[in-house]
Amino acid sequence: MQALSSSSALCGTRVQAAARPAQRQQQPFVVTAKFSRIGKNPVPVPDKVTVDIQGQTVKVKGPKGELQRTFHPLVKLEKGEKVVTVLRAEESRLANCQHGLARTLLSNMVVGVDTGFTRTLQMVGVGYKAAVSGSNLTLNLGYSHPIEMPVPQGLAVKVEKNTTIEVSGFDKELVGQFAANIRSKREPEPYKGKGVRYSDEVVMRKEGKRGK
Repeated sequence: MQALSSSSALCGTRVQAAARPAQRQQQPFVVTAKFSRIGKNPVPVPDKVTVDIQGQTVKVKGPKGELQRTFHPLVKLEKGEKVVTVLRAEESRLANCQHGLARTLLSNMVVGVDTGFTRTLQMVGVGYKAAVSGSNLTLNLGYSHPIEMPVPQGLAVKVEKNTTIEVSGFDKELVGQFAANIRSKREPEPYKGKGVRYSDEVVMRKEGKRGK
């Protein structure tokens, strides 16, 4: 009996020891901000483009036009010889995000006033066609009436072969927004692909229902 008690006590000790795993010392969680892969690259400035920096406001002028933007206070812009460098004002995640965004926006401004941007759309459907008259774009998309769209200032719209629409301008955001507005008038449907699509867009097609 004494041996059994000793064995039970020993087992009890083992169980108790197993029930108390060694506690690991927790290490403090430290967030380290990394350099933005996009933001660290300087923005090259072509010969025909001028950049004027006044605090957080930047004016960019070139052959195509002039753009101005005020950047977030978490970034700083430094003008060098034929380049503009975007820097962070502090080390934080938000500053890191603004770093890459500011560099992208500034690059778009420089490219826009130098060479411009173009977005091309295709109209697919029987009877679908477009025409430009003055500062208006007219779309015939199978509705009971044509759709009239005023062309925003700073954009140029050209129609080729009645079904190809080219939107161009020096403001990339404005070009993209107006092209998106055109597409929204009749988005491509998935069965026959009819509608307005970007020239580089791949429309996901669905198989129509089969009769029994």
